Amino acid sequence: MRRCGPVLGKRQLARLLVEAAKDIDAFYDAKAVEPCPASTVLVLSVDGKGIVMRPEALREATRQAAAKRRHTFRTRLAAGEKSARKRMATLGVVYDAEPAPRRPHDVIAPPGGRGGSYVPRPGPAARGKWLCGSVVHDAEHVVRRVFEHAEARDPDHRRCWVVLVDGARHQLDLIQAEARLHHAEVHIVIDIVHVLEYLWTASWCFHHAGDQAAEGWVAAHALAVLNGDAAEVADAIQDQADQTGPTAGQRQGADTCVRYLRTKDAFLRYDQALEAGWPIATGIIEGAARHLIADRLDISGARWGLDGAEAVLKLRAVSSNGDLDAYWKHHLAAEHQRLYPASDQGGYALTA
Repeated sequence: MRRCGPVLGKRQLARLLVEAAKDIDAFYDAKAVEPCPASTVLVLSVDGKGIVMRPEALREATRQAAAKRRHTFRTRLAAGEKSARKRMATLGVVYDAEPAPRRPHDVIAPPGGRGGSYVPRPGPAARGKWLCGSVVHDAEHVVRRVFEHAEARDPDHRRCWVVLVDGARHQLDLIQAEARLHHAEVHIVIDIVHVLEYLWTASWCFHHAGDQAAEGWVAAHALAVLNGDAAEVADAIQDQADQTGPTAGQRQGADTCVRYLRTKDAFLRYDQALEAGWPIATGIIEGAARHLIADRLDISGARWGLDGAEAVLKLRAVSSNGDLDAYWKHHLAAEHQRLYPASDQGGYALTA
């Protein structure tokens, strides 16, 4: 105490943190955005990540599931069991990208690898990233904030809007509904990495563990998907499963991949995306989830209250946006206005 001076208590510090984040939404509502030419692609992306919460901060459905849970083992979870300790936070990002046309071989190396002199073309680089997120509000609220920010960047809808997602049905429905409300034409593209994971899962139905031929099998089908032939790839995988005759359990991965490719075919037009120079991977929002949540909110042993988690998430987003200094000036001015409101004495009329 003699060396450090007065030390804040944990509860007091948490209360100050919540107070520090209270003006973030108002700050961004008033902040002007830098305009871009019509040729610059406007990219939107949304994702979710769970945060371990204290019991009173869980959503009602999760709290009820936690109350009813019956674990098979006393010391660990069995396969398929969930701890029911997390509340889903939704993250959103908007950024600008100059088109960078590519070909499928620039994204996935063909079976056997690329030629020694071939240099893959780089993909579009993100700039002007704006992150937001919430654990208090649901995904619909965050999707709305993302579209509002995109509308501020391109109010006349002169630019091409590309939405990168992981393919979750609820997420797609929210994005399409919000696009209709804003009368915005959006091009929805599913993250290519998620498609590759489904192809790898299907490959083990036809190859034993460690078989190097699986890599070439995945590469050949991935190149076909990048060429815009997702439906043909689904048919080829189903035909191969029918011909090899694996059991129902053995062909489960192949059937899952086939269903995914067929149901998401409208969002797998990578041939158009690569020709137009759009991004096709959700690395920006995945990195944001790691930086905003995993590195701080997902530390070992942490269990969060609702207000504290929301404040930390929003302040980390402001810092990542490079707006912390500007926001703090805005917050201090708003706090001064709340404590010392301007006198309205001049508005009174004299009666004598």
